[in-house]
Amino acid sequence: MSTTESQIEGVVMKSMARYTDKRGWLIELYRDDELPEGFKPVMGYISVTLPGIARGPHEHVNQTDGFIFLYGKMELHLWESRLGKGDRHEIHVVGKDNPIFVTVPPGVVHAYRNVGEEDGMVLNFPDQLYAGWGKKEPVDEIRHEEETESRYKF
Repeated sequence: MSTTESQIEGVVMKSMARYTDKRGWLIELYRDDELPEGFKPVMGYISVTLPGIARGPHEHVNQTDGFIFLYGKMELHLWESRLGKGDRHEIHVVGKDNPIFVTVPPGVVHAYRNVGEEDGMVLNFPDQLYAGWGKKEPVDEIRHEEETESRYKF
């Protein structure tokens, strides 16, 4: 499979093959033998984002996200925020016309916005449980969308 390039260390972007026949199509979401080394998802969820709506920007201290963009037209923003790693902001258009699996490591600020005319669908397979075991721990998330002076803006 081809790989879409990211210049942010630890971000892996992998194009997803769509296998089509007379019945419809199939995309392998992920395979253990093709995941980035050390990345082991522990849960999964699906979200739908309405046209014109954004999610994020936010980052994690310990969690790596494994996003799959399948439907809609999403503008994915990635910002390098880790000390000593530089200062980079990347924008990728992903979704129905460019289905992609993206792993986002801790310390990389990320957000996406639906720039299409139909609902956008995103699957996430993070390597940490949301709010920990039994949802009894603090959420590993630093949210930037409410900060008026944030450098992480669309």
